[in-house]
Amino acid sequence: MDIFTTRFGTLSVQPQDELLFQNGLIGLEDCRRWVVLTDSNNAALGWLQSLDQGHIALGVVSPRRFVPDYQLRVDRFDLNILGLATVRDAEVVAITSRRDSGLSLNLRAPIVINVEKRLGCQVIAKDEYPVQYPLDVHNTNLRRIA
Repeated sequence: MDIFTTRFGTLSVQPQDELLFQNGLIGLEDCRRWVVLTDSNNAALGWLQSLDQGHIALGVVSPRRFVPDYQLRVDRFDLNILGLATVRDAEVVAITSRRDSGLSLNLRAPIVINVEKRLGCQVIAKDEYPVQYPLDVHNTNLRRIA
């Protein structure tokens, strides 16, 4: 399937690469089909590109790359939606965003992906993590994103 995106132009997406988010994302409930793209300029960065709305692409990173002690605990309900026994069986990414003072990660509502079943879900962490965890862009290679 070909999809036109504002960030990447026309993409050819194979059905086996598509991720289904049954409930969409917070604030993007109508966007249920996504694909994860790598950033050719930055190995630490990925892009969650909506297949339903080509103008929506979210920068995502592994939260543990920047917050080594990040331990996600989620409700059993969320794991059941994804068909997972434990969050350790999943890929976890955090959405990046630009702030006046730089970049931040949403550690409070990360995205959990069952790679095998191609299912994703944005979850609310049981622990009190910040929605805008500031990144020190001088110590990362993420200056150009978002």
